[in-house]
Amino acid sequence: MIITEVKDKATRKAFLDVARIIYRNDDVWVCPLDNDIEAVFDPAKNNFHNDGKCTRWILTNDNGELIGRIAAFINNKKAYNYEQPTGGVGFFECINDEKAAFLLFDTAKKWLAGNGMQAMDGPINFGENDNFWGLLVEGFIPPSYGMNYNPPYYQALFEDYGFKTLYAQITNHLDILKPFPQRFYKIAKWVTQKPGYEFKHLKVSELQKFAADFMEIYNDAWKDFENFVPITQATIAESFKKMKAIMDENLIWFAYVNNEPAAFMIILPDANPMIKPLNGKLNLIGKLKFLYYKWKGVNRMRAIVMGTKQKFQNHGIESGLFITLGEYVLPLNQYTELELSWVGDFNEKMIAMHNAMGAVFAKKHLTMRYIFDQH
Repeated sequence: MIITEVKDKATRKAFLDVARIIYRNDDVWVCPLDNDIEAVFDPAKNNFHNDGKCTRWILTNDNGELIGRIAAFINNKKAYNYEQPTGGVGFFECINDEKAAFLLFDTAKKWLAGNGMQAMDGPINFGENDNFWGLLVEGFIPPSYGMNYNPPYYQALFEDYGFKTLYAQITNHLDILKPFPQRFYKIAKWVTQKPGYEFKHLKVSELQKFAADFMEIYNDAWKDFENFVPITQATIAESFKKMKAIMDENLIWFAYVNNEPAAFMIILPDANPMIKPLNGKLNLIGKLKFLYYKWKGVNRMRAIVMGTKQKFQNHGIESGLFITLGEYVLPLNQYTELELSWVGDFNEKMIAMHNAMGAVFAKKHLTMRYIFDQH
């Protein structure tokens, strides 16, 4: 087996092609857009390069056939928040062969150790955790846009190498056409009518204002979670820019209390049915196909992220956001399902709210860690 660092056009193409080879007989898999993956490794399109570094490799067998790939990265803002400096690995794809997988892991480990790291988390992204993150271990159903999908045998490859689960992220599905439980609906309706409470959907013409409100809410909502790193304006700007192609401003809602930003809910139409026929290629024909499928519409939405300032938590604001969203969505007769992704198993409040809404379990992803000197 030969491992090669990705450094030129040919190896970049090979890195992208590995996935197409691994999943060629898997009808459930949706090929991510090549542009989306390449953007992660492009300093001009990913501001995480400002405070970190990354590299990637492809693996071929003795006949020169592609059999695997992996990327490794160090985010200096997060790496030193742990007991041991911790980097990351991601974009792992491999045939069902332990030797091949372990060679990929060893290569990433060697590079990370050479750059001062003593552990690696994986499979993760060199960016925020709303894309290309986690190992799928339950719910091998059609993935939504940005959500990792992999063969079931990957779990054994990670665990047998020595990765241990840090936390699980749960995805639930909500049937839009099924009425909310009565108790949930009553509380939500009461919240929406409270004096000083206002619910507004995003307006693209006021994107900067909403981006600033998002940052204010997000950084307050998550500040007490372990190893939290505040989100930056540059990261939000990049995220909103990426969302623009599929965004429906009526699906992104903010709550205000006496004009103070209090909570938000970012929901996007699921782009995967639109991009599945493209096989990762957004060339001219791909763009025309995408526009056709966008015009045709999709029936699933994905809740990317929600947040509520700490002082407004337990006020029922989140339920008010969902009811307000429903008043827009239901008359469309278009959407039938909302994917509520993706809640850490430590986030008891959000899990309880999903249950109160009548959501049902759909998928589980693991974020794992391997500590280098365990023996």
